[in-house]
Amino acid sequence: MDPIIRLRGLRKYYGDLPVLRGIDLDVRAAETVSVIGPSGSGKSTLLRLLMTLERPDGGTIEIDGESLWTMERNGKRIPADSRHLRRVRRKVGMVFQHFNLFPHMTARGNVMEGPIRVLGMPHAEAAGHARRFLERVGLADKVDAYPAQLSGGQKQRVAIARALAMQPKIMLFDEITSALDPELVSGILRLLRELSEQGTMTMIIVTHHMRFAERCSDRVVFFDNGIILEDEPPEVIFRNPRHERTRKFLESILEAEG
Repeated sequence: MDPIIRLRGLRKYYGDLPVLRGIDLDVRAAETVSVIGPSGSGKSTLLRLLMTLERPDGGTIEIDGESLWTMERNGKRIPADSRHLRRVRRKVGMVFQHFNLFPHMTARGNVMEGPIRVLGMPHAEAAGHARRFLERVGLADKVDAYPAQLSGGQKQRVAIARALAMQPKIMLFDEITSALDPELVSGILRLLRELSEQGTMTMIIVTHHMRFAERCSDRVVFFDNGIILEDEPPEVIFRNPRHERTRKFLESILEAEG
């Protein structure tokens, strides 16, 4: 079976600074891949490229068998137009570090917005759709609450429900617990674990929670200085890493986790 995500030679620069230096990565459908590594190693940039929030400076990205940044016309490969980008990008959802909720909308309103505007869902159908996804993330009693009335963990759950409501094939999570108080982190990680265990959605999770990555991932990818240094099942990464750099990184993080 072809991978649902295929990256080949992916490169990205910020000015003269290489952030991604030739990334090759395949992710299969319904696979959960955790991406770990030090700050500045290119993890979040990878997700931003998959979401078309950044343009690559080289290499290719394929989503579900289709090139993301190019398309074919009259037998020739040309840069993708906005229509192609929207169609392919619709297969991908993302939850960010910060919740980015609309403050003037209720939880339900935030979740309804995408299905109405992007999917063309009728208002009444979108309202029921939003309620179901808020229930799925444990917020059945908060559908009419505004963001100012929600805790940080609840806001992040609304953001997750909002992304899920678009019914993407692929979900990207970018350090989604980093803006939360420590006591709220476990609930969000538990929700991610439940989503992973359902085995119906492809998930790429950038995280600094090593115990979570070890327990919930099919594979763990270690980024360092813009390259993939290791890509292995969690039992290999955490018990017998091939590279000394990986071992030192894990030792420092796991010591901090206690």
